[in-house]
Amino acid sequence: MSSHASNRARVIPLRPVPAAEPDAPPRAAEPADPAERAPREPLWRDVVGDVLRRERLAQERTLKDVAEAARISMPYLSELERGRKEASSEVLAAAAQALGLGLADLLALTHRRLVRQARSRPLGSHTATRRTEASARPGDIRLAA
Repeated sequence: MSSHASNRARVIPLRPVPAAEPDAPPRAAEPADPAERAPREPLWRDVVGDVLRRERLAQERTLKDVAEAARISMPYLSELERGRKEASSEVLAAAAQALGLGLADLLALTHRRLVRQARSRPLGSHTATRRTEASARPGDIRLAA
């Protein structure tokens, strides 16, 4: 056997690097200044977690108390509150019930917070396209681009 084998490790990327398409225009570099970047839509899990935490703190309850009442682990509830986990509807309902809320109450509080955040952003930073009053119909649903 030959001992001339390379001692270099083979690197396998965790995420595939997209190959540049030959006809594609070069991508513009992201602005270095964070103020120049467009504001991002908040993630659902971040807003729900914030609502859960604020409600728990308003009731002056501990993570342990609420986790036991919801029958979920304390570390998992903590991760939900910090927006690190995307909870199922069953877990959200259990956490809401442990706080004396229904799932609809939790969703309504989350909706209000999202609306407040959307109103606090500068005009033109919304990702949803707006319809004129004449073309909008009751029950229309706007989707983000």
